[in-house]
Amino acid sequence: MKRTVSIILSLLALVSCSRSNKALLPSVSGKAGEVLVVIEKNAWEGSVGNATRDLLACDCPWFLMREPLYTLANVSPSGFGDIFKVHRNIVIFDISPMVAESGVRFLQDAWATPQAIVKVSAPDDETAVSLVRENGKKITAFIEQAERDRVIRNTLRYEERSLAPRVNKIFGGYLHFPTGFQFKKQASDFIWIADEKQYTIQGVFVYRFPAVGNDADFSRENLIFNRNEVLQRNVPGMFENTYMTTAKIPEPTVEFVKYRDRGFAQLRGYWDVVNDYMGGPFVSHAFYSPDGQYVVVCEAFVYAPKYDKRQYLRQTESLLYSWEWAKPAEGAAAAAN
Repeated sequence: MKRTVSIILSLLALVSCSRSNKALLPSVSGKAGEVLVVIEKNAWEGSVGNATRDLLACDCPWFLMREPLYTLANVSPSGFGDIFKVHRNIVIFDISPMVAESGVRFLQDAWATPQAIVKVSAPDDETAVSLVRENGKKITAFIEQAERDRVIRNTLRYEERSLAPRVNKIFGGYLHFPTGFQFKKQASDFIWIADEKQYTIQGVFVYRFPAVGNDADFSRENLIFNRNEVLQRNVPGMFENTYMTTAKIPEPTVEFVKYRDRGFAQLRGYWDVVNDYMGGPFVSHAFYSPDGQYVVVCEAFVYAPKYDKRQYLRQTESLLYSWEWAKPAEGAAAAAN
């Protein structure tokens, strides 16, 4: 019995120590969307660097204007000192004949928090290139998730708490919005919330439409058809006979995504305004309501004609991942209000 108690106390001490050490870590540095690549100069200027740039600095696939997926900076391993170790996203290459086991490792919060670290170990450049290409989707997904989690973390810290209950009252679930977002419009099956500044708009729509109950609910054609119907009714342009719709070029794409046990159809594309010249990127998540009677859609869109749009969209899109279905007590409170 004494030994059991001793083991439990030891485990609790280890957990407490781990939490304490993490609490003592400094906050990450670097701008959102930046990745620091730790690599020898000859590898960076050669095939390994090319493969890394092809993966992380390629053009954002959903933008009309060219913008890199991430902004890259590089430093040699010998120069990788304390000032660089607190960067938000780090990709470290360990390329040496002494490497015993090749592979890609994903680490968090080694020198700062919340930090994402990818370590690529290989005996030679050729193997390192193969690892980058074979694990490309995992690497980008890991970094993207880290960027997204930071947005959600800051959103919860500086939340505009008046907005989630309004969404919950209509849809039985809600998103979290940071300070700066304000209520714009509400209808029976539609709500519009946005952060509007002089030259930028970061907006979120939440709406729903009746479900058929089969795969057609999440087909690209059905999602676009219902999107256009909802936007024509609810999102007018600046002038008479103008309203938001879905641009045909570039052609919207649909991908089915699983995120923390919640599946949804992700539609990406461009929006524009009928009889006007406004436009920008959007992304939406479509999923069934708990009773299966509706398809609920959460959509993020951006209007920033004077600026690069990558980070504006990434910030707004991250809010979609904060969706929560209301607990019974929350649902009852929303109905009462």
